[in-house]
Amino acid sequence: MKRLVGVLLSAALLLGLSAVSFAGINRREYRDQQRIRQGIRSGELTRREAGRLEAEQARIRVNERYARRDGYISPRERARLDRELDRASRDIYRQKHDGQDRNP
Repeated sequence: MKRLVGVLLSAALLLGLSAVSFAGINRREYRDQQRIRQGIRSGELTRREAGRLEAEQARIRVNERYARRDGYISPRERARLDRELDRASRDIYRQKHDGQDRNP
């Protein structure tokens, strides 16, 4: 009986942690998407820059789906996604502040 309770508690903890992991990744993706849209609206991003940034976001979503295929994201997969999201965020900043503007 104790063993069953222990297994159930550990499973619940694992699912809870994976849900938190999903939320954090999705929140970062959403925030980056909003930054890209704001850059398009303000003219800070050219069409080509926006297209590249959107493609980068799409690759991250594909990698996230691949990582989730077994139901949770392992620490190694989470670290990889975090690195990809960090790089994407840095790329958005650089493109928005590089001095190129969309033609009015």
